[in-house]
Amino acid sequence: MQILVTRFHLLLLTVTLAMTGVGVLRIPDDFVFLAHWSGNSADWLWPRLVIFVAPAIQFLLMVIFFLLGRLLTKNQYAKAQHILQPALTALMGVVAATQLGLLLSGIGSDLDFVRVTGFALGAALLLLGVVLYEAERHTYAGLRMPWPVRSDLAWRIVHRATGMSYGLGGVCVLGLAWLDAGMGMLILSFAAAILVPAVVAGLATVLFLNR
Repeated sequence: MQILVTRFHLLLLTVTLAMTGVGVLRIPDDFVFLAHWSGNSADWLWPRLVIFVAPAIQFLLMVIFFLLGRLLTKNQYAKAQHILQPALTALMGVVAATQLGLLLSGIGSDLDFVRVTGFALGAALLLLGVVLYEAERHTYAGLRMPWPVRSDLAWRIVHRATGMSYGLGGVCVLGLAWLDAGMGMLILSFAAAILVPAVVAGLATVLFLNR
């Protein structure tokens, strides 16, 4: 069966739900997350209810990828499976790591795990950007889309555009983590750095589909 959602993804969702449960029990009802701050004064506050967002996002991702797997033809699924399943794992992993950061902040831990996640994600995206930018057409490293990129020129343009997008996203996330821009800005940068290059890759392949 063409199912992109695996047991490991269910495990990640379970772990995130467990962290959410701990947060409900351990984080006071009136607690607010300092999502961003300037000097000593908070200017962006998130209520405790924000801890329910992570499992909702993971569940939505699983539904989207499940439906995507069912909509692809067998040939498209065979070409895209080894890209889409790790992509879902990475997305859910970032969400789980962010949830852990919120939990640690809510129970009063001094470890800024959201910032740690920013350094790790930024480095990973920067490395991915370099790999895609330098990838040759007939190597394992490269985008495997459900539709073909026919010419060598189109393949090179698509990969360089995608690689630069991921590299720029990684640099931005690393910069915000280094400057300690705040939890809110970091979490938003996670989403942008992962999703925008993926959109760039999709648009680039469609634009050069027949070139």
